[in-house]
This record gives sequence, structure tokens and C-alpha cells, in this order.
Amino acid sequence: MTSYVLWGILILSVILLTLVLARNPHIFQSFGYVCLHVAIGIFLLYLLNLFSPYTRLELPLNAVTVGTVSVLGIPGLMMLAALKLWIIV
Repeated sequence: MTSYVLWGILILSVILLTLVLARNPHIFQSFGYVCLHVAIGIFLLYLLNLFSPYTRLELPLNAVTVGTVSVLGIPGLMMLAALKLWIIV
């Protein structure tokens, strides 16, 4: 019984959120901007890991590293590399 109530609340909140976001025409532009930054972050991490046999530096592709590189860009990638080299060794 309790799980049905929770699922109902979840579905209702998703429907209401979709209705609120559908009224704003600029939300799709913002969503595209976020997707572009995430894709660039994934590409930069992949490129770094592609050269890992030469640099001996390997960063995992997970939500934290992709989010850091997506928000901070190349300085975020350098920060993660510095953390990997100096702290995690």
C-alpha cells in the first residue's frame, strides 16, 4: 500500500514538473547547453584516458568526474589530474 502511494506521488510530481517546464520556451535551449557541456566533458575525459599508456594518468568516467569537467571545463580536468597525481598516487 505504501509503495503505491509513493509511486503515485512520484508520477504526479513528474507530470507537474513536465507541465511547468513545458510553459517555458527557453528550457530546451538550456537543456541543450547542459547536454553540450556534458558531451564535451565526456570527450575530454575519454581523450585523457586514450593517452593514458603514455602519460600513466587514468581518470574514471563516472558522474562525479564528468560533472566536474562539465562545470569547470579544462581547469576542472587539470584539477582532477592533480588530485590523482598528488593525493591518490
